[in-house]
Amino acid sequence: MSDELELLRDWDADAAPLTDAARGRARHRLLNTMVRDGRHPQAAPSRRRVLRLATAAVAAVAVTGTAVLIAEDGSGETGRAGRAPAVTQTPRMAEAGAVTVLHGAAARLGKGETTVAPRDDQYIYSKRIIRETERGTGKVRTYVDTNWDSVDGSKRSLTMELGHVIWEEPMKKGESVWPPREWSKLKKLPTDPKQLASAVIGVGRPGKPTSEFTEDDWYMAYFLLGELLKWPLLPQGLRPAAYEALALVPGVRRVDGVTDSAGRTGVGIASADPHARGRYLIFDPKTYEFLGFRDERTSKSGDKTYVQVSHVVDWAIVDRLRQRP
Repeated sequence: MSDELELLRDWDADAAPLTDAARGRARHRLLNTMVRDGRHPQAAPSRRRVLRLATAAVAAVAVTGTAVLIAEDGSGETGRAGRAPAVTQTPRMAEAGAVTVLHGAAARLGKGETTVAPRDDQYIYSKRIIRETERGTGKVRTYVDTNWDSVDGSKRSLTMELGHVIWEEPMKKGESVWPPREWSKLKKLPTDPKQLASAVIGVGRPGKPTSEFTEDDWYMAYFLLGELLKWPLLPQGLRPAAYEALALVPGVRRVDGVTDSAGRTGVGIASADPHARGRYLIFDPKTYEFLGFRDERTSKSGDKTYVQVSHVVDWAIVDRLRQRP
């Protein structure tokens, strides 16, 4: 993760070292950006684009020492880093039921997991089914999103979000996304669960031990590990490590009776953090096979809420845009 966030150190080489308060406000800015964009996707139609912008926003906040705190309704509040809100450690522990599922999912992959490294000039093709239910009326819509992501970000990518086609331009110098696309960067992510949790929240401070995590740190870890698991191709050992890292999140809990976008009934793994309301990873309750994701979004007007469930039905490494396996 340090590779993905090098810009934080390079943004201004002459800047004074960040204080803990400045880091806290930068992380708070990122958390609120993720919450806002997750609930108002019309403002940011691509998850990849959201995380690209969010990373840059944190860099700017960290260097200037001024945070813009974005509330869920989109309103903003500015303040100096020296007046950061107090952040405390959480005494909660992950629920045993959730830990059992996550460790079971990691063990299921085991040594039988095999991966093929893509070339930087190739694309990752993926096909995702999203079933969206309007909470008030029960109206259901199903979307089939197909994506062609440039492996190293040097070419245009073609992605879809709820049926809308999005062309993403090549990444500029200094830009990065989460999770990283380049295989070389993915390979550098640790496969030790605690080290992986530290790596994914290492905003300007890589290597922070999990024993020093704040509540915001743990939520960032939960959110960014979930985004990592959405990527269909990961180096061997990284996916089970991500499951085990999620089992470390305080308050992570099991939710029974969750139905995925294929109609299968599974168990959800959810964070206790209020930022993560309605956001689950879904597993088969017996085999611990990973089935998909559950999330919620609010309409731009704020008067409608949608429950989304999704899963990847196909993916492949391909040589060109629009090529299918």
